[in-house]
Amino acid sequence: MLKTAILSLALAGSLAAPAFAAAPAPVVHPDLWPQAHSPVRRDPAMEARIDAMLAKMSVEEKVGQTLQPEMKSIVPDDVRRYHIGSIENGGGSVPGGNKHASVGDWLKMIDGYYDASVDPANGGVRIPMMWASDAVHGHNNVYRATLFPHNIGLGAARDPDLVRRIGAATAQEVRALGMDWSFAPTLAVVQDDRWGRTYESYSEDPKIVAAYAAAMVRGLQGEGASFLDKDHVISTAKHFLGDGGTDGGRDQGDNLADEATLRDVHGAGYPAAVDGGVQAVMASFSSWHGVKMHANKDLMTGVLKDRIGFDGLIIGDWNAHGQIPGCTKGDCPTAFNAGIDVFNVPEDWKALYAAMVREVNDGTIPMARLDDAVRRVLRVKLRAGVFDQPKPSARPHAGDEALLGAPEHRAVAREAVRKSLVLLKNDGGVLPLDPRKRILVAGDGADSIMKQTGGWTLSWQGNDNVNADFPGATSIWGGIEAAVKAGGGTALLSPDGAYDAKPDAAIVVFGENPYAEFQGDQADVALHAGSAESLALLKRLKAAGVPTVAVLISGRPLYLNPQINAADAFVAAWLPGSEGQGVADVLIAGPDGKPRHDFTGKLSFSWPKRPDQTPLNVGQKAYDPQFAFGYGLTYAAPHAVGPLPEAAVAIETGPRGVFFRDGAGANGFAVSIGDAQAPTIAAVAARVATYGGEGLVLRKVDRRRQEDAWSARWSGGEKAWLSLTRPTPLDLSREANGAMALTFELRIDTPPAGPVWLGVGGDKPVTLPVGAALSGPVGGWRTLRVPLRCFGAAAEAVKVVRLETASALAITVSDVALTEARADDACPAG
Repeated sequence: MLKTAILSLALAGSLAAPAFAAAPAPVVHPDLWPQAHSPVRRDPAMEARIDAMLAKMSVEEKVGQTLQPEMKSIVPDDVRRYHIGSIENGGGSVPGGNKHASVGDWLKMIDGYYDASVDPANGGVRIPMMWASDAVHGHNNVYRATLFPHNIGLGAARDPDLVRRIGAATAQEVRALGMDWSFAPTLAVVQDDRWGRTYESYSEDPKIVAAYAAAMVRGLQGEGASFLDKDHVISTAKHFLGDGGTDGGRDQGDNLADEATLRDVHGAGYPAAVDGGVQAVMASFSSWHGVKMHANKDLMTGVLKDRIGFDGLIIGDWNAHGQIPGCTKGDCPTAFNAGIDVFNVPEDWKALYAAMVREVNDGTIPMARLDDAVRRVLRVKLRAGVFDQPKPSARPHAGDEALLGAPEHRAVAREAVRKSLVLLKNDGGVLPLDPRKRILVAGDGADSIMKQTGGWTLSWQGNDNVNADFPGATSIWGGIEAAVKAGGGTALLSPDGAYDAKPDAAIVVFGENPYAEFQGDQADVALHAGSAESLALLKRLKAAGVPTVAVLISGRPLYLNPQINAADAFVAAWLPGSEGQGVADVLIAGPDGKPRHDFTGKLSFSWPKRPDQTPLNVGQKAYDPQFAFGYGLTYAAPHAVGPLPEAAVAIETGPRGVFFRDGAGANGFAVSIGDAQAPTIAAVAARVATYGGEGLVLRKVDRRRQEDAWSARWSGGEKAWLSLTRPTPLDLSREANGAMALTFELRIDTPPAGPVWLGVGGDKPVTLPVGAALSGPVGGWRTLRVPLRCFGAAAEAVKVVRLETASALAITVSDVALTEARADDACPAG
């Protein structure tokens, strides 16, 4: 997974701490924002019922309704004791840590929490809890679910009704697990494609986002008589506001747009979502002119609630309130008073509960604000029928295994794949391919369902899956093989492109590896996962005279002119999800040689002609894309593209979150060793040692390729350390706030004879004992994992990553990187 990417001056800037404006945010003018008219009207009887409940509730009961912990940090008895209003399962959070957990496993677990919420032993008003999940491209956290194309592909389809049907199918699969609430749709209008969440956006065009906002909300929630019935779930429009327009495309960064742009571009989806009846809105991590959105009362309350007319609940994002100046994860009245109704507080919810009770009692949080938040929570629960439903396992559809990956849902997903494909080039009419011929299928993406499903799939980053994790799904190769076999021809899978008999045509599938936020941010819009390999393969096939089709898997438009030039046809497949046969439906002709389906997809993002060409958006001055917004060829209207200009690409090194790879530091880190006499000795040769008695000797060795790892041997005569250092701190505040772990891929050659310490931070790093993790049998590669949260604030600005000991020890290290934390990750104990 840890492939190569770019490090440039631009990357150094993107990794630095955000340079928020010193001046206060511009004055907001709510009267200039549009109003919306939700089809869901206030019910006087319902409001009276809420009044009656509020009158009976204690401060403690009310505060509990405003907290949403993550399932790993709470047990049913906590729900009973603290009157918790809702729980979520974060990305990759599954019953028992088993990502293959059955529907029954999920229901048994959720039932336990639900039963606690309505247990009379609570001693208060009976208020059932809700369960929320990030079902962002299908019920993607659940084994066997249908996985639809990510939003960027749906934007290319230009089909709001398709989006509505996807929402409806997703809602049914969510209901099969007894859940109430989906954190979708994302309504970011991405303007800088370096952002690692670009694929969560439908388009750079706010009109497409607005049309899809209403469609997805209606699909998830239903409308009219079907509104939030047994087939539908609560929808969440996110992330309010401006997350797609941060400076430099930096995740959780600062949006510097003026108010008109914030309203007309970044805010376009929210009135449409409210018009569609959306019941929840999630606030953004990002800022507007230096003010964190979770603290922006003018926008959350003044605009969204008062002007646009949203009467559902605003939920925070994962610990985002803790980023507000003066706040912590366990104490933030600023966010609540600004308009957050439900805190998304995965782990620190007990501290936040105690702080809120205290602050309501002392007046820091006005009782009227607490009552308004709880009223909104109760209103959504009543509208969703939560009070009137039985336990999750007894609800309609609950436990219906057949709904997960149902044939009718997979059919919708397959249709979505077909409609999302964009044909960039088809010189010489290579496509569609004749199924009666011999077709070679190559590239590392051809038979990788992990790659085609992308991030937010069975785990947060989605980069730890194999094909066996997707029963019922079809890889792109699987779809091509079936189509060619049905046509009477022969298909050969060869990832490296090798063959014995020359094929009549070839399809090369390549592109980005899965990522989610943090890990997906880039310094440019070039491809850095197998770019050189894919280009070499395409050129080799071209030199052999094999007509070749390139299929790109990616979460954003990318500069790939060399690959486009080397291929006869080029298809942008985006992140198509679990139904890879949808690609074959368009690329492979019928038995008569005619297309079974034509290309209909059109670019919803402008395509760059240089790796540094971003931001690039239709309508801007000097708009000069390689392929313009709305571009997309068809079989019915062929057009020759011809040779494209090729630009230089910067020197490659590790992607964001990689500190050491292929024997060298990455992202500004350099390898060194040291001791008390000489703290920093650069590793600039194949062998380097500390001075004097050689307390630590470092040698280059081979693991996957020549000299791609370092063997480190401590003599035990004195304290010495192996370090990764950089001249300026690397801002990891976002990663430290998220569920990320620092990982070392290493081999134990001689176990430690005494304590070993791992240090992370600045000039005086925080150290934790890791000797126990380095003991045990020698030989064989293993992974040392330490959650970033274990280092506290030291992990937010990192100059040093250091292993040190005064004992004898020998290890070999090949990779140091940040990866998604796992359920069993724990802080090392002394």
